[in-house]
Amino acid sequence: MKPDPESRSAYQTGTIREVSTQIAVRLPDEIVAFIDDEIRGQHARSRAAVVVRALERERRRRLAERDAEILAASMSASSDWDALAGHAARTSLDID
Repeated sequence: MKPDPESRSAYQTGTIREVSTQIAVRLPDEIVAFIDDEIRGQHARSRAAVVVRALERERRRRLAERDAEILAASMSASSDWDALAGHAARTSLDID
């Protein structure tokens, strides 16, 4: 089944193929200004790149939070690992 050419685009790079879907979102002016500042400061190539970076970071944060909760639930209360997992579950991760 071929992707709908109106909503999806594919880029061929060597043997890696990336398929993406274009969407429209409404963002507050201050967020758009931040995104544009990221581009002007050469921290990103496009608005889409800033949004993707932020969403990937949030996805990684949630996965790390889930992993810490699983680890905390599997360790005994007296374990040093339990304290570490509890701390990790409460710690905000800002990772790129």
